[in-house]
Amino acid sequence: QVQLVESGGGLVQAGGSLRLSCAASGSIFSIDAMGWYRQAPGKQRELVAVISSVGSTNYADSVKGRFTISRDNAKNTVLLQMNSLKPEDTAVYYCECTGRLASSIARFEVWGQGTLVTVSA
Repeated sequence: QVQLVESGGGLVQAGGSLRLSCAASGSIFSIDAMGWYRQAPGKQRELVAVISSVGSTNYADSVKGRFTISRDNAKNTVLLQMNSLKPEDTAVYYCECTGRLASSIARFEVWGQGTLVTVSA
């Protein structure tokens, strides 16, 4: 009943920038936290950044000072601006969203399909 559509991944050289976007749609009453996670080959999925409904943010230590998460509540969209990218940032990035459904006010948690970010040395 809720879908996430991600965009913005791609190939970039080290030191470059990319911006990821994730839009939520469907039977949404409200959205709580929205976040980005990533999974590199052979590694577990890890939190990159999360933003609450009131704009509080939390970042992984490895991306602090380089990545910025933001959201547009009117458009149910979350952005991840990634600067000074490093080869170790290479991963599939997933958007995650929690909230409540319009039909029942039941809570939901959904994940995007993932978008590949590749940073070359």
